[in-house]
Amino acid sequence: MSAKNHNPVIDYSSFPDRKILCIDMKSFYASCAAITRGLDPLTTHLAVVADLNRSGSVVLAASPALKKDFGIKTGNRLFEIPDDPRIHIVPAQMRLYLEISSEITRLFHRYVPKEAIHTYSVDESFLDVTGTERLWGSAEEVAKMIQDEMLETFHLPCAIGIGPNMLMSKLCLDLDAKKEGIAEWTYDDIKTRLWPVTPLREMWGIGSQLEKRLNRMGITTIGQLARYPLKQLEKTFGVMGNQLYYHANGVDLSELGAPIMQGQISFGKSQILLRDYHDPEEVKYVILEMCEEVAKRARTHQKAGRTISLGLSYSKDEAAGGFYRSRSIDTPTNITMELYDVCMQLFDEFYEQRTVRKISIALSNISDDVGMQMSFFEPERDKQRDLGYVMDSIRDRFGNDALLRAVSYTKAGTAKHRSKLVGGHYAE
Repeated sequence: MSAKNHNPVIDYSSFPDRKILCIDMKSFYASCAAITRGLDPLTTHLAVVADLNRSGSVVLAASPALKKDFGIKTGNRLFEIPDDPRIHIVPAQMRLYLEISSEITRLFHRYVPKEAIHTYSVDESFLDVTGTERLWGSAEEVAKMIQDEMLETFHLPCAIGIGPNMLMSKLCLDLDAKKEGIAEWTYDDIKTRLWPVTPLREMWGIGSQLEKRLNRMGITTIGQLARYPLKQLEKTFGVMGNQLYYHANGVDLSELGAPIMQGQISFGKSQILLRDYHDPEEVKYVILEMCEEVAKRARTHQKAGRTISLGLSYSKDEAAGGFYRSRSIDTPTNITMELYDVCMQLFDEFYEQRTVRKISIALSNISDDVGMQMSFFEPERDKQRDLGYVMDSIRDRFGNDALLRAVSYTKAGTAKHRSKLVGGHYAE
């Protein structure tokens, strides 16, 4: 490896040096809204708003021209948009955005296999193009090909960051490529491109609250964070301190997606919450709702599973991070409360008393429900299983919100609201 060791503690030769693309569709919702109306996404002044009937409704996306000329960006409110005839204000069409996002993923698949694609969000993806040089040329060349095809096929502009790992490609995207269109960072660029970054919140994973804590420690640049004693960071921030140190040095061991085994089946649910959840009890409410949904999906296919997985992603204001852990049980299940009990074991063991923004639940190690071993000594378990199927039939007939657990009517609950939404917003 040609990478120089800019930090005497870090030996970059021992870390992955791949060609990872981080692709971001510029102002994706706004761009989709523009092209479906026959407008130029780069020059049109357009805002996508969650609810046109509420003046306090959030701006979900703003076109580049609206940001530049009027200062309106994601997170502004409807009432803040100037009354100007040049500005188009349109409602969100989440189903449309998801359909376009799926088509874009199919485009990526023409360049790399499915296991080399990681969809980070509806408008951002990672691609591992390592080893495709004979087919497409250098990473920069394949990035240009994808960028051109995106424009030709979807009329959507995109920016692409290239790096030796997911973190570096994302940082390259955010700090360079969004201005240049395509940019590449290597380990050699850490000292000159990453370390001068200030304020700290410009770095992926550092929010405003964490930035304030680091500033109070005398850390105002990424370089200062990279050179700060690792043990002191770990003492102050725990596991997060370790992550902060290595990320500031450009090190990321995240794998871009493990290969999927042939015939593997699982049922899962992942949800980005509408707000940060600070209270662990509120997080548990949502986990219960999601266990209900995952169990229903399994029952719909007359399947049951032995392995239950729980994942929590923490708020970016707390350096992001999180965990994803699994536990297997002796008897396959599709009973909601049995899934929930295992999730609570994982929650109690791995949750770090931090703010939660995303929850994932999965049921795997699947077998046919008809083969479930019902115990003569557990008649209540038989009743719970049968009750699940009865509740499913009622929901199928009258809608998902026909039967909801009491937690869904609390402030923390999301199921009642989500029954009418796609991606957290109105579908049409």
